[in-house]
Amino acid sequence: MNCELDLHNQMLLEEYHTRMPEYIMLRHAVMQQLDNIVSQVDIELNQMESRIKAEQSLIGKLQRKGHKYQSLSDITDILGVRVIAYYNEDVDRIASMAEKYFDIDWANSVDKRKMHQFDSFGYNSLHYICRIPKTTYYDPSHPELNDIAFELQMRTALQHVWSDIQHGLGYKLDIETPVEYHRALSRLAGMLELADNEFSRIRADITAHRRHVGALLEQGKLEDIPLDGDTFTAYLRQQPFDKLNRYIASINNAEIYAASAMSYLPILRRLGMKTLADVEQLKQDSYDDAYQLALSWLGPLDIDILSETIGIQNLCIVHIVKNGGGISGLKRFFDDINGVQSSNADLAEMVMQQAQRLSFAKKG
Repeated sequence: MNCELDLHNQMLLEEYHTRMPEYIMLRHAVMQQLDNIVSQVDIELNQMESRIKAEQSLIGKLQRKGHKYQSLSDITDILGVRVIAYYNEDVDRIASMAEKYFDIDWANSVDKRKMHQFDSFGYNSLHYICRIPKTTYYDPSHPELNDIAFELQMRTALQHVWSDIQHGLGYKLDIETPVEYHRALSRLAGMLELADNEFSRIRADITAHRRHVGALLEQGKLEDIPLDGDTFTAYLRQQPFDKLNRYIASINNAEIYAASAMSYLPILRRLGMKTLADVEQLKQDSYDDAYQLALSWLGPLDIDILSETIGIQNLCIVHIVKNGGGISGLKRFFDDINGVQSSNADLAEMVMQQAQRLSFAKKG
């Protein structure tokens, strides 16, 4: 027995120890359901964690508020679960899904994000008091699990950081502090709130931009799409070099293995490409020459597998030769795709010799 507690609270503490196996089973069931919820809405989380209130923490609570609790069931945060997302709107999406899968005790749940006055501070989260309904989870050998309440906290990563810092400073909302500290913490809380909102706004703008790029791609308006990481990724999803790859692979009846062409983005930029239309023009202007170059050096070889970057590789080589880049230009190209090594000079010279036998090299 704990001498720091009166008889009633000692009985609550004994009940806590007796029911610990139930809380452990409930914890497992709740986390399993939350995993399902998050996977359905496809949200990237910062973390998801749970804890069963430690004995000393419960004793402290009983010392402060034990008179409010008739039974252990009245303490709704013995099991606490926290879901930390990166964006405010993701917190709302998780909450919406939680409302579908859990029974929410609305009278005791609170959105502390909406409780702040203009000059207040204290960065908080969305708190739901929940139970698992039988429609979501039911263990006939432990039907009592559906009657135990637990606390579900949902917050952003920045809200979580603020909460941890505030806790580390030992600051509590209900304890008066010197006004200069109060004002300083209020300013910081406002900055974090602004940052949270800005992250959400920027993500929304990026999403809108990507949709716009997708629409332009569908409409074939490549001249309106600047060449950057986002747009080149979207362009590659259309497999623009697939036909050329298969054409080159037919020389040896080779198979094509998957490989990303994203490493060619800085090369294309250095070669003067500014829009996706420029890349498309490169493909159209040098398609046949790229095939002829591949034929000249792959034809005599017994190669049965090729990278799907073979098409864009040969297009770049042709472009360099046509535009007078010479051996030095080819060496820099091979340094880019293979890493700097002495053999790239020999490779550049060999490819140049092959190219000079073809008609397009005479235009360079």
